[in-house]
Amino acid sequence: MIAINEILAAYNCIKGVVEKTPLQKSEILSERYSANIYLKREDQQMVRSYKIRGAYYKIASLSDEDRHKGVVCASAGNHAQGVAYACNHLNIKGKIFMPTTTPKQKVKQVRMFGRDHIEIILTGDTYDEAYHAAMEDCRESGSVFIHPFDDTMVIAGQGTMGIEIMEQIKVPLDMIFIPVGGGGLIAGLGSYLRIHSPSTRIIGVEPEGAPSMTRSLKKGRRVTLEKFEKFVDGAAVATIGELNFKIASEVIDDMLLVPEGKVCTSILQLYNESAIVVEPAGALSVAALDLYADQIKGKNVICIISGGNNDITRTEEIKERSLLYEGLKHYFIIRFPQRSGALRDFVNHVLGPEDDITRFEYIRKNSRENGPALVGIETRSRQDYYSLVKRMDEYRINYTHVNDSPDLFHFLI
Repeated sequence: MIAINEILAAYNCIKGVVEKTPLQKSEILSERYSANIYLKREDQQMVRSYKIRGAYYKIASLSDEDRHKGVVCASAGNHAQGVAYACNHLNIKGKIFMPTTTPKQKVKQVRMFGRDHIEIILTGDTYDEAYHAAMEDCRESGSVFIHPFDDTMVIAGQGTMGIEIMEQIKVPLDMIFIPVGGGGLIAGLGSYLRIHSPSTRIIGVEPEGAPSMTRSLKKGRRVTLEKFEKFVDGAAVATIGELNFKIASEVIDDMLLVPEGKVCTSILQLYNESAIVVEPAGALSVAALDLYADQIKGKNVICIISGGNNDITRTEEIKERSLLYEGLKHYFIIRFPQRSGALRDFVNHVLGPEDDITRFEYIRKNSRENGPALVGIETRSRQDYYSLVKRMDEYRINYTHVNDSPDLFHFLI
């Protein structure tokens, strides 16, 4: 584990710069789960993410010689913003390598925080390609690489959140849900809580499509994912850090995997119910509560809201993924008889009063008896879907449920 003295040193270094974020009780979640649910609001950091803690401590601790050489990092998101802010605040030159696929909004944010102290280099189509380019630059220039998670000082910086939590919470802490990507946050925060709140159960949460920590802990060694879902980009890595894995093995009590669709539902709920804007990784801890609903009843629980850098252009995708997960959005290939009134009959007799057609693509071909159409239908409840399918069967509608065919779904939708 990271030594407590190291975490205290990090705290003393960053406390005049990094925000002491609120620990807020969520009355809505507390009532929903019959527990006392608190949210640690790292989305309220100046860079809207906890990543500033580790990045700033690492860079602030560099020797004068290393500061003169400058720093380099590779990131498509929150770590880049933390490094940029630290470079500007500490008057240090930095190079930030980002994939060419990085949304312009994120590039703009990094440039805003770093101002004229940083150089942004867009290279490669993936993080791994940007990372290799950054490491090559370090070898050529002698600059210091600032790793996003696999570094003792970075981990210690993330662990400073534990000092704040123990000062803020006024009741015994039974459980804490922590999002896991590379493992820096859970390694640092877990190290502090193991000493200062040893009875607290530490629950790590990963997206279902990127279970690198979960698989590594099961195997007893670090595992590299050949393929993984990148939607929860702040917590989707192919390989967790070496240091992080060693510490995580000592501090984690349980690991949970949350479907990406459930994450999207939580993003929307946090916004609609509490006016909290979170990125996908920031919603992981709240999304995991359903998986522990029985165990948290009557308990004091903290969920780490790790970041709020949500790209507004992803809103429609988030809504779509949520509806699909909740069973409220369905796609069908329907083979309508090529006769006048076939579609009208479907709308009048098969579609329910609350069902809504959200997509319809049809090409009439006179040489065929049936014309296939791609139809997207949104229902108010899962029961409405079952009723819809029952009516389709009763009226002998020739259909294929696209949701049940992953390859077909991804090809068409």
